[in-house]
Order: sequence, then C-alpha cells, then structure tokens
Amino acid sequence: MSRDRRLRNAEAFAAVFRFQRQASSLHLQIYAKPNELSYSRIGLIVSKKIERRAVKRNKIKRLLRETFRTFQKQSGAVDMDWVMRLKRPVSRGEVAQIVAEIRLLMYELQ
Repeated sequence: MSRDRRLRNAEAFAAVFRFQRQASSLHLQIYAKPNELSYSRIGLIVSKKIERRAVKRNKIKRLLRETFRTFQKQSGAVDMDWVMRLKRPVSRGEVAQIVAEIRLLMYELQ
C-alpha cells in the first residue's frame, strides 16, 4: 500500500477518533471519517498487549490491509479515512471470521 494511502501521524489518527463514528465487533473496532481526497486512507492499531509476537502482529496487519484493499475495489467505496483497532487476539481458525467482520463493519460505516 502506497504511502499516501496510509494515516501516518498521531494528528491524522486523532482526527478520525474525534469524528466519533465507529462500529465494533468481537475482534475489531473500526473508526471512519469522510475525507476530501480522491482516495481512502487506512490506519492500523495492533498493540503488543493484544499480540505479543511481531510476526503475528504483522500477519494481522497484512490481513487487514488486504481486506481493506479488496473492499475498496469491489464496493466502489466512499473516500474515507479508516482506523482499524484489534481488540482481542486472533487464533488461526478465526481468520475468515475476521475478514467477514471487517467487511460488515465497513459497510455499516459507509
């Protein structure tokens, strides 16, 4: 994902949080805020408290980014800033459930 498609600083994350539009599921919490750009941006929060091992945190981030990318391509989504925060650890068998949760929450927030 290119640099312009990511939220990169605390100010950008804070702007999305201040907008106070969010949806939650068992594993995820997603915040959204419309932007004036011609594309959507994403910010990810996967803390060490939730997943201790860096390999697993990075794998989850790849899953979140790929789901975001395919959602943008398939749905003709509105241009928004998104922040996705993992709330609890993900086991190997729950990957399909996580993808379904992401899609459902993103549809809700549009």
